[in-house]
Amino acid sequence: MSALKHRPAPFMFRTTGFQGYAVESPSFCEYLLLSPSDPIVFCGQLAQVEFSPFFENRLACASAANFGIAGNGRLWAMNVSNEGIAAVTFFDTQDGLYDCAWSEVNENQIVASSGDGSIKLFDLGLRDFPILNLHEHTREVFSVKWNLVRKDTFVSGSWDHQIKIWSPESNVSLMTWKEHTSCVYQTAWSPHVAERFASASGDSTVKIWDVRSPRSSNTFRAHASETLALDWNKYDPYSIVTAGVDHAVRVWDLRNTSKDVLTLRGHEYAVRRVKCSPHSKSVVASTSYDMTMRVWETSRAFNNLVQVHDLHSEFVLGVDFNMFVPGQVATCAWDELVHVFPVMA
Repeated sequence: MSALKHRPAPFMFRTTGFQGYAVESPSFCEYLLLSPSDPIVFCGQLAQVEFSPFFENRLACASAANFGIAGNGRLWAMNVSNEGIAAVTFFDTQDGLYDCAWSEVNENQIVASSGDGSIKLFDLGLRDFPILNLHEHTREVFSVKWNLVRKDTFVSGSWDHQIKIWSPESNVSLMTWKEHTSCVYQTAWSPHVAERFASASGDSTVKIWDVRSPRSSNTFRAHASETLALDWNKYDPYSIVTAGVDHAVRVWDLRNTSKDVLTLRGHEYAVRRVKCSPHSKSVVASTSYDMTMRVWETSRAFNNLVQVHDLHSEFVLGVDFNMFVPGQVATCAWDELVHVFPVMA
């Protein structure tokens, strides 16, 4: 059975271009919770989207003006309902935002990483300024992720080749590592072991880390060129999935990284993000500069590609599964749109 080019009628949220009213068409709905007298004057291209770990209907999204090259950023909080997607609030920043993550201990807090090297913690109840501004990285911070097990720290990765561990209770980093020889595109905590996380880098490698050690515990070359993304399997502590500039998505067993377990091909350009389903051991979603989001079934011997979502008109950079709603996915792209829709796998 070949992969289906699935065209559901997703809920969409456009982050610019409308004056605060709903626009409906047969294929989708777009909603803003702003009055016509208070238009959105800036948003920009969307870099990452993440569902809340507390509420099934809440999303956060990080964006940057001018494709992240220069200009401001905006962090969005949104609600999803049967009527569509609506903005709850937003926070403007002086530089573009590249990633965001919900706090695992406070349902109103979101951490975001910025192009000026800073990491900012926002509270939805405090509109004007971040409650914490962390600035130790010397280049763009491409990744920030909250610890899923201990829930009291978050990890960042930057173009300065450094990885840092932070606490929301401190204005200085707790630990710093610099083993990668190129930019760190993504960091991700293990959902199984509180002290373990992984990093993906432009030096082609993935490194596995333990916060109790000054050095990485495992390093392997994941892709032929830059490794852009990774995620941990939620059911297998030894399994991770990576994505790279070589158009490939790869599944790895950390007990033997001399060769990948599975290579998934189908994307036409670099794969920017990969996400493992919280509801299935074998379902993976990936987004790409080919303007698609693809869903894979890794347990199959062949025909692993099961769905293509191609309704975005620009690079698709962000994807996340809703932990509370099995099969629901959110994507975001440089077309300034957030899509929320069901997947078939």
